[in-house]
Amino acid sequence: MNSYTDHIPAKRVKLDVKDEPTFDENDDKPLFCISVSVNRVPRLCPYLDTINRQYLDFDFEKLCSVSLTRINVYACLVCGKYFQGRGTNTHAYTHSVAEGHHVFLNLQTLKFYCLPDNYEIIDSSLDDIKYVLNPTFTEEHIQNLDSSTKLSRAIDGSLYTPGIVGLNNIKANDYCNVVLQALSRVTPLRNYFLREENYSKVKRPPGDSAYLLVQRFGELMRKLWNPRNFKTHVSLHEMLQAVVLWSKKQFQFTQQGDPIDFLSWFLNALHRALNGNKKKDSSIIYKSFLGNMKIYTRKIPSTDLNDKEKKTLLATAEYQEVITESPFLYLTCDLPPPPLFIDEFRENIIPQVNLYQLLTKFNGQTEKEYKTYKENFMKRFEITRLPPYLILYIKRFTKNTFYIEKNPTIVNFPVKNVDFSEFLTPEVKATHKNTIYDLVANIVHDGEPTKGTYRVHILQKSTGQWYEMQDLHVTDILPPNDNADRSLYTDL
Repeated sequence: MNSYTDHIPAKRVKLDVKDEPTFDENDDKPLFCISVSVNRVPRLCPYLDTINRQYLDFDFEKLCSVSLTRINVYACLVCGKYFQGRGTNTHAYTHSVAEGHHVFLNLQTLKFYCLPDNYEIIDSSLDDIKYVLNPTFTEEHIQNLDSSTKLSRAIDGSLYTPGIVGLNNIKANDYCNVVLQALSRVTPLRNYFLREENYSKVKRPPGDSAYLLVQRFGELMRKLWNPRNFKTHVSLHEMLQAVVLWSKKQFQFTQQGDPIDFLSWFLNALHRALNGNKKKDSSIIYKSFLGNMKIYTRKIPSTDLNDKEKKTLLATAEYQEVITESPFLYLTCDLPPPPLFIDEFRENIIPQVNLYQLLTKFNGQTEKEYKTYKENFMKRFEITRLPPYLILYIKRFTKNTFYIEKNPTIVNFPVKNVDFSEFLTPEVKATHKNTIYDLVANIVHDGEPTKGTYRVHILQKSTGQWYEMQDLHVTDILPPNDNADRSLYTDL
């Protein structure tokens, strides 16, 4: 027999035999393979008018503010604090009696309760709170995101556009914020993570926490595009904690980092967490960003040798050109070295360069020298497959033994119709339906190399308006036209 019922005066109790021990949400004590659920009639609550929606913030880590446990956590809808349990002598129960706060929400089951009477509240007026905690999107809603111009209104009356909301900077996580904002403009990636059922069935090995990163990124995407949010910004505490945990503290939110390092790690971590492999369609990450290139490498003889010795070495197999196939998630563009001299006004000359000049690196003909400790190589790069979304990394920082130097060269780039066909061979070009890209996001660094800050420019497709985001600050701007650091392009 798997289940049975027993009659107890004044209430009816159903006992279900489980394979694993569960916890009673009233007192958080293990029931040793037996879970008890009491059938009570839901009641309306006279304390609903005490709820303070302006205090509710579900972006923080969901743990009890007293015991720091993550089991059976309830949010007080009067003050916004989190407490464990709801039975007698639990922290939520004690808080309700001591402070006179009566309405609580279970952060896992999304059920509302009145304490200390301990009965469930059923009221449709609370649906907006439930939606803020767990926003959901239909297929129709997602399809209209890039065409809708409808504004949303926060609790304080301010208007905002879903998707155009700031991210809180805890201390020094602006390098993460700009990357996450840029990724939110990648339509297939965004649409994939807006529906949890797309990745909820991903199976990970026992004890593996990689899925936590996927889950937190999905929650962040839904919060950024939430049309019924209570505030005009999002705090990414849980997202950052997952980053710190899964990166083994390589990326922190208490010290500045490099967005390209974080972007490279984050995309690869998401790909692996989604059980992606080397195939181009194995995950939404590779479907959106994966490209391929051929790298031609040849070794250069030492300059200390005479011509006869060089000629002899060049005839050996070691010095013949080697061709390798290499996938890429972004392209690194090298800036020309900055000038060493100052002009007549005793000021440094800031050079300018066109984006197309930087992209000649990938035409399969331009060679560039790469030096190692012992050997030097000449390399040229040939793109063999372009991805739907192309990330360009403009390398501004140069590290040497003593310090980090920032190249101030201004990069002039078009916002629309960047044609990559001129960098492809006729055979490769024939395999591409379209080679023209439009800019959708651009990341910029301001200040000194180790003390600067990051901001991002993003395009709102429905209106064609550009916005600049720097943590919580969101302002509308003209289209960006120079000083690019990391640009995100999409093909037409």
